[in-house]
Amino acid sequence: MTFTARSWLAPARPDFPDAIEDPRERKAIKIELLIVFGITLGLSGVRSLLSLVDSLLQPAPLAQQQVQLNVPQAAASLIDLLKQLLSAAQLVGWGALGLYLLWRAGVKITQVGLDRRSPGRDALLTVALAAVIGIPGLALYFISYHLGFSLAVQPSTLNDTWWRPISLTLSAFGNAFAEEVLVIGYLLTRLRQLGVRENNALFGAAVLRGSYHLYQGFGGFVGNLIMGLVFGRLWQKTNRLWPLVAAHTLFDFVSFVGYALLKGHLSWLP
Repeated sequence: MTFTARSWLAPARPDFPDAIEDPRERKAIKIELLIVFGITLGLSGVRSLLSLVDSLLQPAPLAQQQVQLNVPQAAASLIDLLKQLLSAAQLVGWGALGLYLLWRAGVKITQVGLDRRSPGRDALLTVALAAVIGIPGLALYFISYHLGFSLAVQPSTLNDTWWRPISLTLSAFGNAFAEEVLVIGYLLTRLRQLGVRENNALFGAAVLRGSYHLYQGFGGFVGNLIMGLVFGRLWQKTNRLWPLVAAHTLFDFVSFVGYALLKGHLSWLP
């Protein structure tokens, strides 16, 4: 494996998977992509865009508006817990759908980087990614928020219950699994089968990732666009998906649980 600047900026298409030439199969893949993202993250992107437009039409500037992520879903604590678990399960189901469709097409999950081949290397990459993306990402959000380009994001408004850390952890994993499996492992593999150039596929996937964060404001879009470019290129070069899922889970966990613990104790938190 080469790691020259050219190989990172303009990577060659790998041998696997083979490009599909049959018109009927190509059409089937395109329809499949429309259906999958039409009911998952693509639909979320459209809703997020409409949410941002609605926020821009409000008389109050973006920084004076709030958006809440993990919110109570029921008055009764047990029912709320069950609904939170169902939300996380739905996200995992989205990712599982992408893996299933790849499997039906002859692509094993190990071939998109979900295996235990190099746990030590994966762990190091996870920590590095969490630091390189997570810390600057938080800084970008606060800069954007204070400049008035983003809403005040509240990662959690769940009540202080015994199950809150568990729910937030599962939510972090669910979001990470759905996004990385669908937008990286599934989408980029399918685009390779359609013969899309690596850079074009990378940019398209990154824009998709940024789109369903537009509800947070322009900072959310830009930050996740950059994250998508970094994560996508790493996968294209290393074919390792677990570190992306793990790193995403880690910094979502820190954001969700950290916010829940620190809210009310730090005046600068939204």
